[in-house]
Amino acid sequence: MTRRPRRGTLPVLPAALALLLTVVLSGCSLLEGDADPGAEPSTTPTAEVTEEPYDSQFTRDGTFQSHIDVNGVDFVYTLYPTKSTPRTNEWYPRGNKFFTVTFQAYDLDRALRDPFRTKRLVYLDHIQATSVTKTSDGRGNQRPYSLDAEARRVTFDPEPLSTKYGMLITSPKGSLELRNQRIKPMSLDTRGVDLSFTATVWIQESPGSKRFYKRQIRQTVPIAIFESDEPTVVASIPINAN
Repeated sequence: MTRRPRRGTLPVLPAALALLLTVVLSGCSLLEGDADPGAEPSTTPTAEVTEEPYDSQFTRDGTFQSHIDVNGVDFVYTLYPTKSTPRTNEWYPRGNKFFTVTFQAYDLDRALRDPFRTKRLVYLDHIQATSVTKTSDGRGNQRPYSLDAEARRVTFDPEPLSTKYGMLITSPKGSLELRNQRIKPMSLDTRGVDLSFTATVWIQESPGSKRFYKRQIRQTVPIAIFESDEPTVVASIPINAN
């Protein structure tokens, strides 16, 4: 007589059938190459997948600062938005956007409060800046911001300490300050813009020395631009905007 399984239990399946059922239920394959040869992997993103934002410290933190060490001299670029367009998460392709940039040198061989005469002097001769946009399709060839000038003629201080090498930028006696720099309107598909600065400087070999050597200090600053048909809101138009 064949026994019936007890109520509430399942009949015992042969080992091979049980293994096959496990494979089907788990969605895994025991064999390689058993997929449909005509199947194509889906390239359509799911609803949970979102595009990565344009990576920008300036946009995220509302400021950008970098430190570049050249033979013990710390060159510091600092950028921040002005009061005219202070909300970096509302910088859209249309409309002008304004920022301020400063550039200064620190002699790392000396403490900040050491006498100034014990520090190496650094002079800034020329400042240049270029820009390039990045669009939603990964391309971009617009140039919404540019600068090419003798530093002492464009800095905010009308009478910077200057020599034949340029204007003094050694802290705390000197600094380049460019206020209300204007990024011009861009195409609607713009998602970012990279600002690239090049400063031509002369560095004193040692405190009190009459010998200087020349270097170029470069820095690129990525800035995110958010999608919108509306122009960037300008709270007030700077009088001395470039």
